[in-house]
Amino acid sequence: MSKETGPREPLKFAYWVPNVSGGLVVSKIEQRTDWGYEYNKRLARTAERNGFEYALSQVRYMASYGAAYQHESTSFSLALMLATERLKVIAAVHPGLWQPGVLAKFLATADHLSGGRAAVNVVSGWFKDEFTRLGEPWLEHGERYRRAEEFITYLKEIWTSEHAELHGDFYRLHDFDLKPKPLSGPDRPHPEIFQGGNSTAAQEMAGRVSDWYFANGNTPEGIATQVGNVSGVAAGHGRTVRFGVNGFMVARDSEAEARDVLREIIDRADREAVEGFGSAVTQAGKSAPDGTGMWQDSTFEDLVQYNDGFRTGLVGTPEQVAEQAIRHKRAGADLLLLGFLHFQEEVEYFGERVLPLIREMEAAEPGATSTPVAGEVA
Repeated sequence: MSKETGPREPLKFAYWVPNVSGGLVVSKIEQRTDWGYEYNKRLARTAERNGFEYALSQVRYMASYGAAYQHESTSFSLALMLATERLKVIAAVHPGLWQPGVLAKFLATADHLSGGRAAVNVVSGWFKDEFTRLGEPWLEHGERYRRAEEFITYLKEIWTSEHAELHGDFYRLHDFDLKPKPLSGPDRPHPEIFQGGNSTAAQEMAGRVSDWYFANGNTPEGIATQVGNVSGVAAGHGRTVRFGVNGFMVARDSEAEARDVLREIIDRADREAVEGFGSAVTQAGKSAPDGTGMWQDSTFEDLVQYNDGFRTGLVGTPEQVAEQAIRHKRAGADLLLLGFLHFQEEVEYFGERVLPLIREMEAAEPGATSTPVAGEVA
């Protein structure tokens, strides 16, 4: 079963917050991107002026595969929300390293401070050392997703119920009333809950409990398959889910220039770091009972961008990139989560050269709507 057809909202855009050192590619190529707060504050303001509605703060607790330094995701997300006016910032978190009630309280406060712009990405986790070196147990694949599903169920229960009750295998609630609740409205009963993962377990979990499903980079055909799988599960539970797709964008004035940049990124890959990352994550992907986990078929070149962003095909001239973005929208994507080599400059290039073409192409689609998109430059 696929998503319902009919008029679609304009494609939304998010960017990866570079709150982790090393940029968005594991390469020794020059990256004019900085992981510090001042750079990120300026970037957030640039992004909301150039058509980005969301930003995703990464979560890392220790050095790994080229990322030597990391700022914590929830506090960094709140700081970026307070530095902007419209940007919704999604904080990635790991169940197992957070007590969900504590996170629910933090996000409720952040939601009030930001005027309703807090969101969360619940990540089941792939980096075993982050758990074991902190003295926390490491669960196998299926158990991590069962815990993540309970974690999301807990968040929703505590945010929406005055007498929250939950009796799960991992978490429990006993007649608990969180005050204040997060801000709510007709289209947003609580902060939006995002979730990633490519495995069957991840897709089924998204269909049951998540608001958004983030997919690793893929072709439009691959995305369409995932959209169909998740939407089918969601429909069986009387729900709908929206879909985000990871992509690394290399838009340049000529296709040759864009291809040369991509080739240099890969040619100058930090081979030791990429191979170490690949060894860790492909084992995580294959640990799913049916071998369908994330990265289970990723090549060395794919892993240079650590969420398979090259696979999404957003490389070329502004026209070529816009056409590929539309292909992903037709496949069911509601949002593209973008990474860049030089964030500040390329976010501006996207807003000036790529986004207007995407909006023109959307307007020409059958049954197109003219819904304005907040934050875009007129």
